[in-house]
Amino acid sequence: METTSKKSFITGEIMKSSVLGAFKKLNPVYMVKNPVMFVVEIGFILVLILAIFPNLWGDGDAGNLRLYNAIVASILFVTILFANFAESVAEGRGKAQVLTLKKTKTVTEAHVILPDGSEITKQANELVKGDIVIVRAGEVIPNDGEVIEGIATVNESAITGESAPVVKESGGDFSSVTGGTTVTSDWLKIEITSRPGESFLDKMIALIEGARRKKTPNEIALNTLLVSLTIIFLLVVVTLYPMTTYLNLNISVATFIALIVCLIPTTIGGLLSAIGIAGMDRVTQFNVIAMSGKAVEACGDVDTLILDKTGTITYGNRLAAEFIPIKGVDKNELIRAAWISSLTDDTPEGKSIVSLACKLNVNVTDEKKIIETSNPISFTAQTRMSGLDCQDGTKFRKGAYDSIKKMSIVAGFSLPKDLENIVYEVSSQGGTPLVVSKNEQILGVIYLKDVVKPGLKERFEQLRRMGIKTIMCTGDNPLTAATIAKEAGVDGFVAESKPEDKINVIKKEQGQGKIVAMTGDGTNDAPALAQANVGLAMNSGTNAAKEAANMVDLDSNPTKVIEIVEIGKQLLMTRGALTTFSIANDIAKFFAIIPAMLMVGLPEIGALNIMQLNSPMSAIISALIFNAIIIPLLIPIAMKGVKYKPMSVSKLLNRNLLVYGLGGIIAPFIGIKLIDIMIGPVLHMIGL
Repeated sequence: METTSKKSFITGEIMKSSVLGAFKKLNPVYMVKNPVMFVVEIGFILVLILAIFPNLWGDGDAGNLRLYNAIVASILFVTILFANFAESVAEGRGKAQVLTLKKTKTVTEAHVILPDGSEITKQANELVKGDIVIVRAGEVIPNDGEVIEGIATVNESAITGESAPVVKESGGDFSSVTGGTTVTSDWLKIEITSRPGESFLDKMIALIEGARRKKTPNEIALNTLLVSLTIIFLLVVVTLYPMTTYLNLNISVATFIALIVCLIPTTIGGLLSAIGIAGMDRVTQFNVIAMSGKAVEACGDVDTLILDKTGTITYGNRLAAEFIPIKGVDKNELIRAAWISSLTDDTPEGKSIVSLACKLNVNVTDEKKIIETSNPISFTAQTRMSGLDCQDGTKFRKGAYDSIKKMSIVAGFSLPKDLENIVYEVSSQGGTPLVVSKNEQILGVIYLKDVVKPGLKERFEQLRRMGIKTIMCTGDNPLTAATIAKEAGVDGFVAESKPEDKINVIKKEQGQGKIVAMTGDGTNDAPALAQANVGLAMNSGTNAAKEAANMVDLDSNPTKVIEIVEIGKQLLMTRGALTTFSIANDIAKFFAIIPAMLMVGLPEIGALNIMQLNSPMSAIISALIFNAIIIPLLIPIAMKGVKYKPMSVSKLLNRNLLVYGLGGIIAPFIGIKLIDIMIGPVLHMIGL
């Protein structure tokens, strides 16, 4: 996967803030939120007290007991710091982006248009929802809003990181503007849609800062498992104490605490929060804002992906390529009828029809007069046609084959014999046929070409290997939809789709227990985006779509949902892999500490000392050191995530068990032995 914006893993500023944050998080009020590391902190405090008062527990008069307790306390303290440091690094990477966004928030003057047409100046923070402002070239848009008049280019680099300006205009799905962006040409009249402090930029800052981050359901479940394991190991160690007392084994309290710390899942306990924060950060690196960690996590469980055809699977700019008249109709008559029916059509398709008619030098005169004296008929999802009613009573229409055919038959005209063949031919080539009529009489077909984006077939195959079904929704007729679906390689399609059809598809999939993701940018997509488990709205889309979704793509690239699904799966994989590694670690640490604790009084148990460590104290301290340093060593994996490769769930499970399960068992044996070799002689010199 390639990120749209890359940043270094850790900068000097992040390092500085993370070290400071690690100490700040030592506050028990904060630590209690992480039960595993809270147990370690309690252990540290107890051992620290015993280091100051070595005979407080009645462990005997061991001359070096104070030193041993001090070493154990130091290692436990470092373990806690490393865990806090991991979380601070994850938070620091998000806060670095927040600082950039906060620089975007400037005190901006807004030119407010009053009802009488006069203009006054206000500060941006004084604007209220519903105010009408005018923003001219070079001025900053004061707050989120919808363009109600004008057309201009807007520099959104402060939000998206992309330097190329985007065109904003009234109507359609590109009318939404974001506060803090700059108009680079012409002017826009904007209706403010958010209150001060509630803009999209404000929400981005709050979400990325992580101050309001809530634990996801999977994270809560895993946390419950870790707490359960911690309680179990606490009970095991507590029962060991009376057993060793009965056997007259003089084992210090510090050693029991060391055993608890090594057996409980401290590795994943220290990294769990960092993994969740880093998952949202990885999404942010793709210029996608997740409204919650739950949304990112849900991406990893997605079973079905709903995609619009236009702009997602195809480029979306369906251009008029040819005018095809039916038998007996003059081609020039068809072209002029198509031209008139498109004069007030501001869609790319309508503009392309007007442009092609002009290029063909057909009679396209009196444009201004026709527009001024005619009644425009707008396209709707119900009628699926548009056109003009001229002053002389002539009605020009263009639209979907079924809609125009039905209208023509109702008016008493017979269906042209070659019409169906023309429509079929255009559809079979992956084009969209628009049928043109004059006074309900069909004249011919406009051939609109729409091209499938290159490489999508391979990407959909990749999703199929991940076990994700893809469904394309399109307003095209079934034949066109089938052709595009086959060329793109999607698993299914919904033709002649209306807004309610998308919701029905989502509900049907959810009714089968599936997790559904979809993309959208228009107001009519908002209900479906809200219904989907993962709703990805385009930043270029309407505010209604962005409010309904739980993710917003700042680059407005609908196909990015594929990468987001991969990030979600990578998050779940990373959490599972490091949990497996952490629990597997405990096996090796068990073989390091238990024999070291008991073999002095029970020589028979020395058979378990398979690592042949130097001494009991060396074994315990080596295991504690390994337990501490493994946390910072795993921070890069927690931040970047385990590399994801599309494969079946069973293969993925076997691979992770082999790499992180077996690796989690082997690594401590090697690590603890190497540490023992290095510190053993030193401990011998100081009498431990």
